[in-house]
Amino acid sequence: RNELFKQFLDVSTDVSHDWFSEYFMSVQADRKDKKQDFTPESISKLVNMLVGSNDSSEYYEVAAGTGSMMIQRWQQDRLKHKPWDYRPSMYFYHLEELGDSTLPFLIFNCAIRGMNATIVHGDSLTRAARQVYFIQNDEDDYLHFSTVNVMPHSKDVEQEFDIRQWLEPE
Repeated sequence: RNELFKQFLDVSTDVSHDWFSEYFMSVQADRKDKKQDFTPESISKLVNMLVGSNDSSEYYEVAAGTGSMMIQRWQQDRLKHKPWDYRPSMYFYHLEELGDSTLPFLIFNCAIRGMNATIVHGDSLTRAARQVYFIQNDEDDYLHFSTVNVMPHSKDVEQEFDIRQWLEPE
């Protein structure tokens, strides 16, 4: 994982935007059957500017896609601090996504940026889920990547994330 992330960052070190959203907008969006679309970076930036910089250290987003909106919020959060004062533990991102094709990219976007997050892979309305992931920056260092932890299908996880039904993988 670390080697893959380093190779990826050899190609592009600009972590302030979602590298995958344009591809998903043009190739992967299932507008006809799933009414699926992806938020352009310009809209993600505008929404985060309009919402403004609040004092909340937590962020919640349903239909997170590949993470365009979340990345803009993360960028805004970390730029509130001098680089030597920012720590990933200062912020936590709660994300939900139904799409099977976007989920690996959402996980990738969180982990390569060293974020702390939970990702529920499931339906935000029915609360049926395939999996819950806990993304954790073990070193609490913005220069380190996060680990990806797969949460067990347990009663505690069901209660914590309001999971009403576990779905089988497709």
